[in-house]
Amino acid sequence: MYTTPTSATEGPASGPTLKRVLGLPSLVAFGLTSMGILSVVAVYGAGTEISDGHLPAAYMAALVAMLFTAHSYGQMARHVPVTGGAYAYASRAFGKPVGFMVGWAMMLDYLFLPMVNFLLFGLYLNSLLPGIPPQLAVLACLLVVGLFSVIGVAWIKKMNFAGVTASVLVILVFVVLAVLNAPDLTFGNVIRPLTLGDGGIAPVMAAAAIVAFAFLGFDGVSTLSEEARNPKRDVPRGIILSTLFAGLGYTLFSVAGSLIAPEWRSLENLDAAGTELMQRAGGDVLMVVFVLVNLGGLVLCGTAAQMSVSRVIYAMGRDRILPGALAKLNERFRTPYVAALLVSAVSLVALFITLEQAVYMINFGALIAFAVVNLATIKVLFFDLRKRGPKGILRNLVLPLLGFASIAWLWTSLAWFTYLLGAVWLAVGLAILVARRRKAGGRLDLTFDDGTPDGEAAQPSEVAGSR
Repeated sequence: MYTTPTSATEGPASGPTLKRVLGLPSLVAFGLTSMGILSVVAVYGAGTEISDGHLPAAYMAALVAMLFTAHSYGQMARHVPVTGGAYAYASRAFGKPVGFMVGWAMMLDYLFLPMVNFLLFGLYLNSLLPGIPPQLAVLACLLVVGLFSVIGVAWIKKMNFAGVTASVLVILVFVVLAVLNAPDLTFGNVIRPLTLGDGGIAPVMAAAAIVAFAFLGFDGVSTLSEEARNPKRDVPRGIILSTLFAGLGYTLFSVAGSLIAPEWRSLENLDAAGTELMQRAGGDVLMVVFVLVNLGGLVLCGTAAQMSVSRVIYAMGRDRILPGALAKLNERFRTPYVAALLVSAVSLVALFITLEQAVYMINFGALIAFAVVNLATIKVLFFDLRKRGPKGILRNLVLPLLGFASIAWLWTSLAWFTYLLGAVWLAVGLAILVARRRKAGGRLDLTFDDGTPDGEAAQPSEVAGSR
């Protein structure tokens, strides 16, 4: 029978452990940083065009869809309060081999998400200071993020608060200036982008499938369970609140954008719609401030992504499904520094690929992880733990099923090239899994470091504090 740690301070392994320093505000800030509050500008032009000017409605639809999956992450984080996120949840629901494949797929997301931030950093800095080559800026950002990842959450949480505060202030200033400078401020113009247009629901839902990827990163909060002071309570809340706040921020920004540019076709460059909107609302000063804050946000977002993937790799190394050296912790900072340095080494690929190629790689892994976590919630809570009362049916069956359905819908928006790259990545992971099984004499060590066998269901009485 598998069990989970019975207290917030109980670790899953003997010896050095991750440092428990994070409270709820820090977890929410980490989630918001992982998603990147100002990432709304990256898809503003494309989302507005696809939705025919109804981007806020698309964000509301995407928020509802993401909240279903965020709920499943929260439920699993409450009952499986260990680091590893989707990897840990899938392992306990369906066995370690399935967990490894989910974690491997998730790494496709987490390994390339920092690279996207590095590449964006290079592009933005080059636009502000043309004399600095983008690749040099990418390398500088990569090195800074690598250092921050080793320093760990105890130090980075303060930077996250500063980054989130600065990003929120930029959005609020933009909203106020957009209202003051709106060419035609009426209640109807405020409400219009939140409703369906002449094209009905189809354009809004098509845009929602695109902008939903702005929420990628909320799941990173689940990888910090062993660094949270009260993981069973605060990690689920951190996941839900960060997703909700990000969605509301995205919606507010897009409403303000529709006020300052009510006719979206008037935007000169849809790819750079964010900077154009800032300039229309507050002139060059606001535009430059936005670029500077966005540069800082990209560094912190890259750090959050790299910290998340290093903890997944750390968990796999601790479980001996990857080499055990990856589970080494820095003596001073108690962070998985070997895993973090490995991610930095892999991220050097960002010097040789384009932004479009990096984005292609992200979506596949994230959606696999999201889908499996919804299914794991049903398996563990509804079937294994038999939480089937009226609230249990809603929380542990209906909502996860809706979450799985929403992820299945998002799958339809992926490009064919994404499926091809994802299939190759999974094939490599399967080869590694087979090799590890052969080295272990035909099977993996199916006992987790918390001493609990893999693949067995816990009884309700065995999960302390569950509800």
